[in-house]
Amino acid sequence: MSGTDTSAGDDGPEMVQINLRLSKAFLDDIDSTWKDQGFNSRSEFLRHAARDAVKHPEFSREGWKQIAVSEHDLRSGDAELVSREEVVEMMGRDEDAE
Repeated sequence: MSGTDTSAGDDGPEMVQINLRLSKAFLDDIDSTWKDQGFNSRSEFLRHAARDAVKHPEFSREGWKQIAVSEHDLRSGDAELVSREEVVEMMGRDEDAE
């Protein structure tokens, strides 16, 4: 991580620049994703993704893989949509406890 470039925005906390090594193929995936999802920049998208990972650690890597597989199955017509109640039941959680 490089802490050499910092700046304080007028409307937010101090920002610190970091260096991150990624494969070209993964960076290409990131670039198409942030654009497709309507983010203004790659940095904005990566901050959003990092924030979600820190604030929602209950979403494990395996959980994200399952979500991706389910999304693929839905888009390819190999799966059916389920209701929120069915999801809560599958997760074994009490909906009133939320």
